[in-house]
Amino acid sequence: MKDKRIWTIATVAVFVSVVSGTPLYAQDKNTVKVPGGLSFAEFKGYETWELISLSQGDQAVAAILGNPEMINAYKQGYPGNGKPFPDGARMAKVHWIPKKSATAPAPTTIPGTLHDVDFMVKDSKRFKDSGGWGYAAFNYDPKSGTFMPATATDVPPQQNDAKCGFGCHTIVKNTDYVFTVYAKR
Repeated sequence: MKDKRIWTIATVAVFVSVVSGTPLYAQDKNTVKVPGGLSFAEFKGYETWELISLSQGDQAVAAILGNPEMINAYKQGYPGNGKPFPDGARMAKVHWIPKKSATAPAPTTIPGTLHDVDFMVKDSKRFKDSGGWGYAAFNYDPKSGTFMPATATDVPPQQNDAKCGFGCHTIVKNTDYVFTVYAKR
């Protein structure tokens, strides 16, 4: 009798999960890792980092965040002072699909659905052959509420290693491979 009740409860839970589109368990994003590369866990707490700047492209709006080491380096004049960012500096770039605000009095673009999160970490010993930086990109699936490593079919393509972003960043070698300018406050 007890086994039948457990089986019934489990069956109902799976049915409700499938019908509602809600996963039975929440993914621990800190377990997700780019094969041969960086993991989400290396950037734990990025959600609370200070804003460096914003960006907007045709397909996404983004907030670029920095850990305390990155923010302190910017405040000391990096990279404009010609120095490379210090080891331990980390950045997160959170992309959303833009949408128009339903409540703002003027046409205003705001973040909509989360699209992906990209990371950079400065570690000159670990990433000698990519300008001292390691990279990772993780796509977000809003239906399942999960993250997965970006792949070679994404734009820009990711090669699933910590050097995946290096190719794009070589054009800003003179700013220690960093595109983002610390926005004036």
